[in-house]
Amino acid sequence: MKERMKKLVALSMTALMAASLAACGSGGGSSTSSAASGSSGSSASSQTSAAASDDSKEIVYWNIGTESPDKDVIAKAVDKFNSETKSGYTVTVVPTQNDTYKEKLVVAMSSGECPDMYSCWSGGPMYEYIDSGFGQPIDDLFNASDIKDKLMDSAVAQATYNGSVYAVPYQNVSLAGVFYNKEMFDEYGLKEPTTLSELENVCATLKENSITPFALANGSKWTGSMYYMSLAARYGGLEPFQSAVAGEGKFTEESFIKAGEKIQEWVKNGYFPDGVNSLSEDDGQAKQLMYQETAGMLLCGSWYAATFNTDSPEFYQKIGWFPFPAIEGSSADASIQIGTVGDQFICFNCTGDKLAAAFECATAHLSDEIVDYEVSLGKIPPIKGVESKITDPNLQEIVTAANNAPEIQLWYDQYLPPAVATAHLDGLQEVFGLTMTPQEAQDSMQSAMDEYLSTK
Repeated sequence: MKERMKKLVALSMTALMAASLAACGSGGGSSTSSAASGSSGSSASSQTSAAASDDSKEIVYWNIGTESPDKDVIAKAVDKFNSETKSGYTVTVVPTQNDTYKEKLVVAMSSGECPDMYSCWSGGPMYEYIDSGFGQPIDDLFNASDIKDKLMDSAVAQATYNGSVYAVPYQNVSLAGVFYNKEMFDEYGLKEPTTLSELENVCATLKENSITPFALANGSKWTGSMYYMSLAARYGGLEPFQSAVAGEGKFTEESFIKAGEKIQEWVKNGYFPDGVNSLSEDDGQAKQLMYQETAGMLLCGSWYAATFNTDSPEFYQKIGWFPFPAIEGSSADASIQIGTVGDQFICFNCTGDKLAAAFECATAHLSDEIVDYEVSLGKIPPIKGVESKITDPNLQEIVTAANNAPEIQLWYDQYLPPAVATAHLDGLQEVFGLTMTPQEAQDSMQSAMDEYLSTK
């Protein structure tokens, strides 16, 4: 009991920093409301209620599906479960906007009121939820289900912790890549760049024609991190990051400094919008620059294919996609990708028959019916052979890049311990604002890592 209380206190402390750890994902990324409702099965009373006891026949399901297409996919999956299950349980959906979701979840856990099932991101935060007692292993249920052989191996790996499966990955294969306006590229005689020099030539041409090269809203901080992660991986591969996390290397290694220096060079060249750190991703200010055609490219997770397609199928016809290009002179493998195989992972805070029913609802998210629906909306569900279902050229390129990647590095702010992730995001935002040098930012990140490692 004392050990559990210690973990709860530690988890509660992270709530104060959780708002700044707005994780990469799709559900609430473009939401304009703070706690939208309306998903199937949601009710006013459940919006503020904690998970019912295991004796209750209601399963409370928290997620970030506040906007289409994600809220529609979740609603359809939950409707399928509620109408077909013979378990006697009913699932109630409680959606919350992306940027406030982690804080809400941690506060609920710290007060012992965690919902029965909840979506989260793989990596450090999920591991902390599990270590604090709010995630149940599902090996027996998983091994007896048809999703065991249906899910991509890399998705199952990201749902596994200490040798046990704790979550059901669903929603989307997301890679950091560049969406661009094909008509704009044609107008100025531009081609998809394959090297960093070619990308910078594209940026220079767009800037000369009064077009902002990159649409970026960095108020949420994780959006800017995608540029940094992509550059760091192309300069040095993944070994420097993996070594620094293990305590065998440092986050001050050359590839990290170079990535920050390149970002500041681009800021000074005007490759990002004015006031980039004050623009809100959740309010859709990055995508609006694309819709207004005042920006030519947007580097973000590949969930943006579904976002563009849902907002305006007509505009989406103008959009192409390419992976972050190689850097000349670097020996790093340019086929390495940054992202996640499953935008969201459903974890479980219940036992017995209720856990079995919650797991059944989670598997409904991966049923053929829901998978086909997701593909029609521009998603890439993390299932084997999904490429055979895809006709969208952008999604075909994305899934090809994922299949060809020797490694897919999980987003830093999900992989790292919360305090280290906070130092990374805070310092990097200062780098974008030219108020901190890359060296200073990395020194701060390394200090946070050193402090974390000292507790292990």
